[in-house]
Amino acid sequence: MVSMQAALWVVVLLVVLALLFDFMNGFHDAANSIATVVSTGVLRPAQAVLFAAFFNVVAIFVFHLSVATTVGKGIADPGVVDVHVVFGALIGAITWNVITWLYGIPSSSSHALIGGIVGAVMAKAGAGALVSSGIIRTVTFIFVSPFLGYVFGSLMMVLVAWVCRRMAPNRIDGWFRRLQLVSAGAYSLGHGGNDAQKTIGIIWMLLISTGYASVNDKVPPSWVIISCYLAIGAGTMFGGWRIVKTMGQKITKLKPVGGFCAETGGAMTLFIATALGVPVSTTHTITGAIVGVGSVQRASAVRWGVAGNIIWAWILTIPAAAFVAAVAYWLSLQLF
Repeated sequence: MVSMQAALWVVVLLVVLALLFDFMNGFHDAANSIATVVSTGVLRPAQAVLFAAFFNVVAIFVFHLSVATTVGKGIADPGVVDVHVVFGALIGAITWNVITWLYGIPSSSSHALIGGIVGAVMAKAGAGALVSSGIIRTVTFIFVSPFLGYVFGSLMMVLVAWVCRRMAPNRIDGWFRRLQLVSAGAYSLGHGGNDAQKTIGIIWMLLISTGYASVNDKVPPSWVIISCYLAIGAGTMFGGWRIVKTMGQKITKLKPVGGFCAETGGAMTLFIATALGVPVSTTHTITGAIVGVGSVQRASAVRWGVAGNIIWAWILTIPAAAFVAAVAYWLSLQLF
């Protein structure tokens, strides 16, 4: 058990660990925000990560904290959560992020965190301590978000092809090089709005469980909100070039018009999910949109083997992170 004297220090260390996860989330998912705009040559990598990081942070002024509420109160019974559960959840999520980053696999930081929470809570109190409605909604969107990204990306590509059918290719390319800055900004805005709130949610969960916040609070403390948005923006600035290559070059070859359609389709999906309070994977979303854009051109334009490897990573993310989290939970009982 954690002593009252040590409790504050443990909470501070876990907040730092959560912000480290948030930084890694931005670092890991930077590829989602910049892959298309880099692969089409509209921005250089250094420019793209600064551009994406700016819009990650600006999202603080755009979105309500619906996703943070889901993660903080809607995944596990707040009465079961303690410092050991939070520690296990964060270690599970961070470990899976590091493994997938090393192998250049664009997995979901979001679902790694959800899997971490699930694994740590089950290690402590079993499945009965989970909030089934929140789990079901999150798992459902593992399939819904890439599907919506695919549909919106495909529809945007079809619409643009029809509108621009009489324009010269060079003119189309010039226009969409400019428009892709708008779509990339919108996608990065949606990325920041959905992903930063997941870390806000777990820190809020920690504060509630340790008595530094009330379960009846409508919103978490402002310092939590600000620090999480800054942390994800900082992570995005450092980027993850290994995954950029997979997302922007290996799935399908994109031109500026395709990049615009993929980013717009992905941004639409993220805006909808964030408004509904669903913690979705930005990775799943943009991958679905890129595949949708590629398949409109021709089915052979998509490298389905690469897409298949990514899907396997999606399937494994929650159980793998949950397993590591459960082990980390038991270790934490021995440590503090």
